[in-house]
Amino acid sequence: MFLVQLLVVLACILIGARIGGVGLGLMGGVGLAILSFVFGLQPTSPPIDVMLMIVAVVSAAACMQAAGGLDYLVQVAEKILRKNPKRITFMAPAVTYVFTMFAGTGHVAYSVLPVIAEVSRRTGVRPERPLSMAVIASQVGIVASPIAAATVAMLGFLSGFEGVTLATILGITIPSTVIGLGLAALVTNKLGKELKDDPEFQKRMQDPAFRAKMEEESGDLVKELKPGAKKSVAIFLLAAVSVVVMGAFPSLRPVFESGARMGMAHTIEIIMLCAGAAMVAFCGINVADVTRGDVFIAGMRAVIAIFGIAWLGDTFFGAHDAMLKSGIGEMVSMYPWAFAIALFVLSVMVNSQGATTGTLMPLGVALGLPAGALIAMFPAVNGYFFVPNYGPIIASIDFDSTGTTKIGKYVFNHSFMLPGLMSIIFSVIAGFVISGIVM
Repeated sequence: MFLVQLLVVLACILIGARIGGVGLGLMGGVGLAILSFVFGLQPTSPPIDVMLMIVAVVSAAACMQAAGGLDYLVQVAEKILRKNPKRITFMAPAVTYVFTMFAGTGHVAYSVLPVIAEVSRRTGVRPERPLSMAVIASQVGIVASPIAAATVAMLGFLSGFEGVTLATILGITIPSTVIGLGLAALVTNKLGKELKDDPEFQKRMQDPAFRAKMEEESGDLVKELKPGAKKSVAIFLLAAVSVVVMGAFPSLRPVFESGARMGMAHTIEIIMLCAGAAMVAFCGINVADVTRGDVFIAGMRAVIAIFGIAWLGDTFFGAHDAMLKSGIGEMVSMYPWAFAIALFVLSVMVNSQGATTGTLMPLGVALGLPAGALIAMFPAVNGYFFVPNYGPIIASIDFDSTGTTKIGKYVFNHSFMLPGLMSIIFSVIAGFVISGIVM
């Protein structure tokens, strides 16, 4: 029965991923129905705290977007990129990484991809290099963002470990991913022929219309900011810092009559809802715009995915807890990096860091993996790039008019494969080293 039930779980994940959008979460519900009504498995409790934390964080981030805060960040990023054209392969991923840290979603990379493509082309840098690293960094930055759905979920699942706070997680993921991306950028900076020697680009330059287009000057991405844009960024940054500080210093959180101290789930929810309220009050937001933005839509998708798929996975793993622990627990204890491979493979299948975290991290905890190892392997949830169907990947190919950024003849030999694999592998290795020092 175990194998049949496993096939049900995998089928629901694959079908949900193929449907896309909220389909992943909805198919999780279908899987739960089959496991409970057909096989008689008792559903576990859905991850309510994790879901509500994500809702609160996404609400605040969506308010910042509605206030024009992301436009302000785009404006700042554009200036940085244009002032450092020769270092574009390193500056581009740095910008998208910071963007993702602020917004909690990699989709903000769309905003700066046209600038990266143009600046690299004008300075003679092969656009494939900065564009591929920028897209990968926009994904990897998820595990370094205090307000990303996956990070919030990770905090919830590791809450049972003594001394593990949001600051603990970020204290490992931020330096490890910066090291991983930096090393990957060094290698990527040497990949492929120089733009002037690229045969596809030279062929296109024979067309007078194409040559004229290449020589056109483009204007700024953001012409005018909304009045409350800068204030919204300041409020959001203050809220994010407050969450980290409250996690690092539990004594700052109130103690109630029962003697219990306020948990981090409630702390995050309260701070982020207050941040959203402050933006509505002081940044001139049209509240109808909050739910229309990309940040809100992507965040709510993550909530539904975690609701369905994480609940499905937890129910399945919970029903076979003893067998899984005896069967693979010893192997994972001896070779903890094997769990990173499982995280990567599932993330390729579901295209969601939050859903991957919600599905497999509880299993890692149940198998007895130490918190440091789980945090070190956290970057492995970023397998989006493996199959080149992720939005920013397609967009970057479209923005690169030189033709250097592409999907290869065999699909998997695309421009993002090597930068992505190097970034993940280097980040996980660095994570193990850093976690061994600080934990």
